Amino acid sequence: MRGARNDMATLAAPVPVAPPRASVVTRRRRRFYWFIVPALLVVGAVIIFPWLFTLWMSAFEWKIGDTPHFVGLDNYTGLFTNRRFLEAVVRTFYFTVLAVVAPLILGTIAALIFHREFRFRGLLRGVFILPMMATPVAVALVWTMMFHPQQGVLNYLLSLVGIPPSQWVYSPTLVIPSLVLVEVWHWTPLVMLIVLGGMAALPTEPYESARLDGATEWQLFRYITLPLVAPFLFVAGVIRTIDALKTFDTIYVITSGGPGTASETINLYLYLQAFAFYNIGNASAVVVIFFTIVLALALVLLWLRQRTQWT
Repeated sequence: MRGARNDMATLAAPVPVAPPRASVVTRRRRRFYWFIVPALLVVGAVIIFPWLFTLWMSAFEWKIGDTPHFVGLDNYTGLFTNRRFLEAVVRTFYFTVLAVVAPLILGTIAALIFHREFRFRGLLRGVFILPMMATPVAVALVWTMMFHPQQGVLNYLLSLVGIPPSQWVYSPTLVIPSLVLVEVWHWTPLVMLIVLGGMAALPTEPYESARLDGATEWQLFRYITLPLVAPFLFVAGVIRTIDALKTFDTIYVITSGGPGTASETINLYLYLQAFAFYNIGNASAVVVIFFTIVLALALVLLWLRQRTQWT
């Protein structure tokens, strides 16, 4: 009987259970986390720390060679009452809108042309995208010579058709459209390539059905091509918007913000505050405001992307 009781107690004793596999996986993941530490350190040193330091500097009245003085939000409030800065903001958006809309329209037209089959299409397409290969500084130097009122080739071409010469970048009213002309020449090929890539993937069945129903070329573009390439146009618009907002080298080389301040954008205003007037605190506040503007614009574009439905 005693042996039977011992056997029953042995059967009733809890059986050791192996540790769950989840705990093993968790321990392995904890070891793997150490591999991302170098990347986190690099991100912190290159991105996070500079932004935190910029925020800290924006709260000080600080000029190189002087002792920093804490002023809180005075740099920001001063910018919002600074007429020159506010005009630079308006001028930046004016330049951006023109430098985005014009390449989108012209790039779409160029994509429609190069999408068709014709002789020497490959050669002409290669020639068309050549401006995109040049560096912005080189492009700016060439266009500076072309914009010259007396010796520039643009006024010479205007004289051939009987149009009086223009002041181009030397006129306060024409300087922004003239700079947009440079951007259009430089970046329209990029829009053309993006839209052309989208058109190359379009199905042919809707076009065949529409032609059988008697649709015109405009109706084919309006009701088939444009809706189908709209996502590619949106991508091109986002790329051009970001690029136009941060344009600096072209404007600086051609006009340096002139004549006067007629072409001074936020980037040029920031450059002058930091490296001409050595006003580090004010320049840091400009950086924070400019980053906020770019972030808000990016959120608006993402919201539009989510709200827009393409079929």
